[in-house]
Amino acid sequence: MDLDLRKLRYFVTVAERLHFGRAADELHIAQPVLSRQIRALEQDLGASLFTRDRHGVELTDAGRQLLADAGPLLASTHAVRRRVSAAASGKRRLMVGFRAGIAVIPAARAFEDRHPDVVVDVQRIEGDDQAAMLLDGRIDVGYVRLPIDEAGLRVTPLYTEPRVAVLPAGHRLAGKEEVTEADLAGEALVWHGVPSTQPTKRPLPNAGYQVRGVDETLEHVAAGRGISFLARSASVFYSHPDVVYVPIPDLAPDQVCLAVAAWHASPVVDDFVTAAQSTAEITAECGNYEMWQLGGDAVSRHA
Repeated sequence: MDLDLRKLRYFVTVAERLHFGRAADELHIAQPVLSRQIRALEQDLGASLFTRDRHGVELTDAGRQLLADAGPLLASTHAVRRRVSAAASGKRRLMVGFRAGIAVIPAARAFEDRHPDVVVDVQRIEGDDQAAMLLDGRIDVGYVRLPIDEAGLRVTPLYTEPRVAVLPAGHRLAGKEEVTEADLAGEALVWHGVPSTQPTKRPLPNAGYQVRGVDETLEHVAAGRGISFLARSASVFYSHPDVVYVPIPDLAPDQVCLAVAAWHASPVVDDFVTAAQSTAEITAECGNYEMWQLGGDAVSRHA
């Protein structure tokens, strides 16, 4: 049985809204039509996806599983359309993902020396979607930060960089030239992952705030909800009037790698990997200075 992508898109809209009427309005179709399409999808899959009663609409276990799987699948079809459209227009494109603070332009400039006909697009990615975006084809190659689930990926270490403590401007340690892990004992931690991914030897108590990306981290720290840690380069690229960065030399360094989906065999991708390796030292040093400006006809930004 082939999965109908149109029905899948309808399902995702209902699952995200948990309301058939609002989902139908967003999809610009009649509600009875949407309900029939969802029932047809349930019949195709042999599973009930929603429970409906007078209290509202809820996802079943099967529905939650389908919602988790549907995002990467639909994103992959979008990536296929993008690549086919680019090929039809005669343009060759390479989509490069990067985590906050990592400069792509050194590798892009080295790469375009060999491939002046290839347009390099860049897109910022977050830690919780860096593997998924590689596996479903939304990006062709990614500058990632460990940890990452390496299943189905080829991961090449590039360099390490120090981390800094992210503190509220009024914090008792904000004026220090550097701090230690012991100095921060007992501090609540605003973190983007599970406790096992914390870079500290002595995990700090979680503040209860799950953040996604540097911007959210800075806002929570500025509000006094806890401290956090960033790679030094991210602290150069991002500033906040109510946050200070203090070096923490005894913290485990951040590991920057280049990742490609194992299935993605392409001489163009291989050449970008080579360019990234040859410019790794330059890329690492970009974190010590002001942000590199993206320029030239061969580079465009989708952040």
